[in-house]
Amino acid sequence: MIRFDNRAAFAAALADLPSPDASAVAAAAERQAMLTKPAGSLGRLEEIALFMAGWQGRDRPEAQRLRAAIFAGNHGVAARGVSAFPAEVTVQMVANFRHGGAAINALAAACGAELAVVPLDLECPTGDICAEAAMSEAECLTAINAGAASVEPGLDLLLLGEMGIANSTPAAALCAQSFGGAADHWVGRGTGVDGQGLARKAQAVTLALALHGPHCGDAFETLRRMGGREIAALAGAVLAARMLRVPVMLDGFIGCAAIAPLAKDNPAITSHCLAAHMSAEAGHERLLAALALDPLLRLDMRLGEGSGAAVATQIVRSALAAHANMATFAEAAVAGAL
Repeated sequence: MIRFDNRAAFAAALADLPSPDASAVAAAAERQAMLTKPAGSLGRLEEIALFMAGWQGRDRPEAQRLRAAIFAGNHGVAARGVSAFPAEVTVQMVANFRHGGAAINALAAACGAELAVVPLDLECPTGDICAEAAMSEAECLTAINAGAASVEPGLDLLLLGEMGIANSTPAAALCAQSFGGAADHWVGRGTGVDGQGLARKAQAVTLALALHGPHCGDAFETLRRMGGREIAALAGAVLAARMLRVPVMLDGFIGCAAIAPLAKDNPAITSHCLAAHMSAEAGHERLLAALALDPLLRLDMRLGEGSGAAVATQIVRSALAAHANMATFAEAAVAGAL
């Protein structure tokens, strides 16, 4: 299991990212060229197969050991009226996850992923990012390591999701700090706030940037000051997955925002990640462009929970099934390349 003993260890890991297995990619591409189809005719499915081959280190990648890890946290900024729902909904939804009643339960089962739900000190919201740092250094490191602990060697794909009332506000702050732009370029309606709620979100992000921006010298400090426990856990899971060469399926705006500070420090962090979908949250398209990620789906989803990641995993399964199970020209006795 990966563990970061201190912030320096986190920074060192981020600075020295493993690369995919080039020989596995080459072998998978060689197989692709022999399959009974015109070259490139399966489009992105072929790209996905090669992507998975590189990170799994085998020419016929698999989708057998799938894990959906969902992190939950509460936020002090919720008290500023930036969400349409009260903070206690986070606890209630975690209970729903555990009783099997949420969308992610159904969708994870449908794509064949085991579900791990990780609540993070829900009784203790983070600090209000408009007035103080979200977490102490120790709290941030604990959250990062909770995310890292969700990853183990041999996973074929890690699906990531979150639950946290008001977390689209710190997510917008992380994006603005990492990639620039005013608060209103990044905030959206989240769970469905009205115009006044949207204005409160923009104001909260503006205040957070003014307070913390000058001190955000690296990814860890940005997460600590303006993130949240579940957001830091997502970042820790992505970095640990990279160290173990486990490919990652990112979900929506929050999940992608969690790695924005990492991508600012080292843009290569996204190269073992697939973007599941383009959510309906206002800043997600701009964020995916900044991360250089092309979403697999555009379904106007905005639920979170890893729901989009679970749906997109069905596409990965299809890509790998075609790659592994199609006949070659020789096996099918088909003459020549199509």
